[in-house]
Amino acid sequence: MPKTRPEPIRDPEIDHLLTPQNCAIVLIDFQPGQYATVGSTTAEEIDLGAVTLAKLAHAYAIPTIVTTVAVDMGVNEPTNPALLDELPGITEIDRTGVNAWEDADFRAAVEGTGRRKIIMAGLWTEVCLAFPTLDMLREGYEVYPVVDAVGGVSVVTHDVAITRMVQAGAQPITSLALGCELMRNWARSDSDLYRVIINDYFRRKRVIGTNSENPLHRAVG
Repeated sequence: MPKTRPEPIRDPEIDHLLTPQNCAIVLIDFQPGQYATVGSTTAEEIDLGAVTLAKLAHAYAIPTIVTTVAVDMGVNEPTNPALLDELPGITEIDRTGVNAWEDADFRAAVEGTGRRKIIMAGLWTEVCLAFPTLDMLREGYEVYPVVDAVGGVSVVTHDVAITRMVQAGAQPITSLALGCELMRNWARSDSDLYRVIINDYFRRKRVIGTNSENPLHRAVG
């Protein structure tokens, strides 16, 4: 018998997997100066994942926090517009320190979401992502670094930072896998939210010329 109906939905607030109802998203220091010093990947590859993450945050109405460093000090520029364009109404939280968790406004914003599962991406991997991840893990949060939306000064620094976070208990994830985890079933009434995003991902992936011959780069669903 053909299967056209979704399986029953588990309680989204207590599901051990990520759902739109049990997580929050954090974007840290996606600023031009940070992009310019990344050596582990390209700015285009970072945005492929980071813009997808922002699209998921908006589409699934997930509480989202965007923070910057040293904008008020006149040192750095604000968040990459490509991300902010996907997050209408978001107000950036500026800081002076490299560890966002040490900033009272940032901590209050995270705590204010009421969520304990935090999906996080930041530049660089080894500093602006790793430091708050390590602190938040110690305070009982579950942290999910989005590894295809970040970058470090070098491949070595990025890889070591991922290892360090994982050894401390972080659960790395990628942007498209996150989308599947949020969507969960193609027969659900809201699955078009993810269809639009995944098809846009592969369109953008073709544009930057990554694995352009891969037969998987076609419309999905």
